[in-house]
Amino acid sequence: MCTGSTWSVSVGRGVVIEHQGGIVIHGASVIGDRCIIRQGCTMGLRRLDDVTAAPVLEPGVQLGAGAAVLGRITIGAGSRIGANAVVLDDVPAGVVVFGVPARPVTSIPVQA
Repeated sequence: MCTGSTWSVSVGRGVVIEHQGGIVIHGASVIGDRCIIRQGCTMGLRRLDDVTAAPVLEPGVQLGAGAAVLGRITIGAGSRIGANAVVLDDVPAGVVVFGVPARPVTSIPVQA
């Protein structure tokens, strides 16, 4: 149980929230500069035994519609998460993942 906590998502500069509907972001999440989050995305917990175990998006990450990024994981800079993917593990920088659970399909050059 969590009582008396103040939650504030850390949001970087130039973040784009597309089609704002149905987006859920846990208060301990971190969203880096220039990220794009599309409709229906969830950034949240995997378990309730650590309510601070929220995801981190490094700069330039793109979340496809309906993607779920769950737990204390880091999505590397410039990565892309496919629509409806369920991401449960860290994603290296510049990698494209999709599926349930999400798996890498290719890598892309990371732009600074």
